[in-house]
Amino acid sequence: MLTDRPGRTRRWRAAAAVPAGALPALAFPAPALWWSGYVALVPWMLLLRTAPSGRRAALEGWLGGTGFVLAVHHWLLPSLHVFLLPLAALLALLWIPWALLVRQLLGGSPGAGRAAAALVLVPAGWLLSELARSWEGLGGPWGLLGAGQWQVPAALRLASVGGVWLLSLLVVAVNCALVLLIAVPAARLPALAGVTGCAVLTGAVWLWAPRPELSGGLRVAVVQPGVVGGADSVEQRFAVGERLTRALAGQRLDLVVWGESSVGADPAARPDLTRRLAALSAELDAPLLVNVDARGADRPGIYKSSVLVGPHGPTGPRYDKMRLVPFGEYVPARSALGWATSVGKAAGEDRRRGTAPVLMALPDRPEVRIGPLVCFESAFPDMTRRLARDGADLLVAQSATSTFQDSWAPAQHASLAALRAAEAGRPMVHATLTGISVVHGPSGERIGRPLPVWASGTAVYDVPLAHGSTLYARFGAWPVAAALLSLAGYGAVAAAGRLRNRPAQAPTGPPARTARG
Repeated sequence: MLTDRPGRTRRWRAAAAVPAGALPALAFPAPALWWSGYVALVPWMLLLRTAPSGRRAALEGWLGGTGFVLAVHHWLLPSLHVFLLPLAALLALLWIPWALLVRQLLGGSPGAGRAAAALVLVPAGWLLSELARSWEGLGGPWGLLGAGQWQVPAALRLASVGGVWLLSLLVVAVNCALVLLIAVPAARLPALAGVTGCAVLTGAVWLWAPRPELSGGLRVAVVQPGVVGGADSVEQRFAVGERLTRALAGQRLDLVVWGESSVGADPAARPDLTRRLAALSAELDAPLLVNVDARGADRPGIYKSSVLVGPHGPTGPRYDKMRLVPFGEYVPARSALGWATSVGKAAGEDRRRGTAPVLMALPDRPEVRIGPLVCFESAFPDMTRRLARDGADLLVAQSATSTFQDSWAPAQHASLAALRAAEAGRPMVHATLTGISVVHGPSGERIGRPLPVWASGTAVYDVPLAHGSTLYARFGAWPVAAALLSLAGYGAVAAAGRLRNRPAQAPTGPPARTARG
């Protein structure tokens, strides 16, 4: 009896690609198995290197990418519902070039030269997919592989040199070396050299990379009202925040931070709210950084704005959120995709964007400047870098993840503060409505105890300030530029090789005439 063995093999490989691509999600919170990141890509890469054709590698790269997106972003399901699946399938297309690169460089029996090239180019190809999906319109840089290393001190030091991008490169390079050690015995020497190189680089950065210079500090309180429901939840949330803040009197604070959407009306249109906030500031002898999510009294549309309030009311410039969450705060191409509002919890009305970052000086300590961000923006390394270069002493992200309260989202979001602090060399406060609220120092180290999910309360942190500049703050995403240059060089060499190997064409002119005698 004949059996369809090739067909069964193809189906088995396709079924294996999805969970293989999903494995790296274990490195991120809530599992937070950071060490798994260094081995999680191995099964997927072993599958891709043995793909019988480029078309098959592309398919398995796409399937694995779909598994990765669904695993890392599964908590979006209550908001996007069935729309999450086509979104994951669309984003997964970005992994196809990487899958083809894995098959080309790791397939068969690569020699030392091809194995060494793979240790550089395979991580570069992965970084290319991360760079593409980091565009705000595709969801932003959430779930970058290097972000799974947020709790490792040595990794945070590397982030201060090359940002999360350098971490992603090293994590993929270690996975690539393990694939060579497992599947290609002849390439063990370059594989061991690659792992050794990663270890030497980490040690060198730990010993010699510039560290933030500590200089003074701030006493900062975070107010987390917790989950507040009901028809008048906006007013109730404000009242809870007011009550919790008043209990901080006598703490000798420099700043009090409320979470995203903590004020549901524009203070310019609600003088009573302004008076209540100003009274709190006067009672505590400290300014309040609140977040207004409301239609502007003097401008059209809804903005999410960070506002610093002192004893006499709002002080200094307000910051309007610049990068909005696709579908959560606006619907891309609403005329075509507006139906998403009837399927999930997509924004019924598009929020308006701010135009520029803002620094806010503390009223009683004008030499100390705050760089505010709102929620999703803490995922973007370039935004905190810009604020640090502009002179921010303290980075503050005001967030709200109550929609995803029982998922991995709050922990994933809170972990980003460690990376942003380490990259910029500035402390960062991550203040939320319903948890997790956390503070990290200028090297990414955690300060004090976080306010967990579901907690309603306050926490006071002695936050160290720092001066000086990290290498990442100075030079930006240079690992991305290096990866793009290496891929471009590889493409140029491959194209030149194809030209050299192209067979010479026979002459096409008319046949030569011969004399007849």
